[in-house]
Amino acid sequence: MRTALVTGGSRGIGAAVSKRLAADGFDVVLTYVSKPDAAAAVAEGITASGGSARALALDTSDPAAVAAFFAEHLKGADLHVLVNNAGITRDGLIARMKDEDFAAVINVNLVGAFTCLREAAKIMMKRRAGRIVNITSVVGQSGNAGQANYAAAKAGLIGLTKSAALELASRNITVNAVAPGYVETDMTAGLADAVKTAFAERIPLKRACSPEEIAAAVGYLAGDAAGYVTGQVLGVNGGMYM
Repeated sequence: MRTALVTGGSRGIGAAVSKRLAADGFDVVLTYVSKPDAAAAVAEGITASGGSARALALDTSDPAAVAAFFAEHLKGADLHVLVNNAGITRDGLIARMKDEDFAAVINVNLVGAFTCLREAAKIMMKRRAGRIVNITSVVGQSGNAGQANYAAAKAGLIGLTKSAALELASRNITVNAVAPGYVETDMTAGLADAVKTAFAERIPLKRACSPEEIAAAVGYLAGDAAGYVTGQVLGVNGGMYM
């Protein structure tokens, strides 16, 4: 069975992507940092539905930990899909942003994605096949006040996607990105109703996106139908950015 690795798979987009790829027939390895129970629940739900999944701890901001993870858990596996979804936020205005808050977001959201991509590419290049999908964001395309670190990391993911696509195409490995807009997740659940309404009013389709809609886009890019698609950024944002 072909394997799919989903980083940050314990909730929100990552959980939805894990479920979608399992439904598509992949053996899913989903990772977590701080929510082992939530990650286990996702894996158990997949298994109960007839799929194959396991939840494993991984701090993607630690390059040595990433290398060790691949050596221990994915050596010899038929790794066909990598979804770089792990991410954090440390929002704040530029003038007040602490160095450590900027660095933390870059290290998890961009450096971590690069490290996972590099290790996955080593496996996929030998097999001469693979699909890599990076979860970027609409703010990586448009920018966003109060999120200079997050927007920089997500914009960097777009550059990484295109560069990796060029390098890996000769080995039949596609590299694409999905750029969500305003998504209903744990991160947005705590927002006041007035703030949610204000967000929705900025979106031409006048509603938030569900994690499952993002997962559908990832499923397409990870599947056979997207075999001739590489180096692209698929915006799933309701028209928020065009």
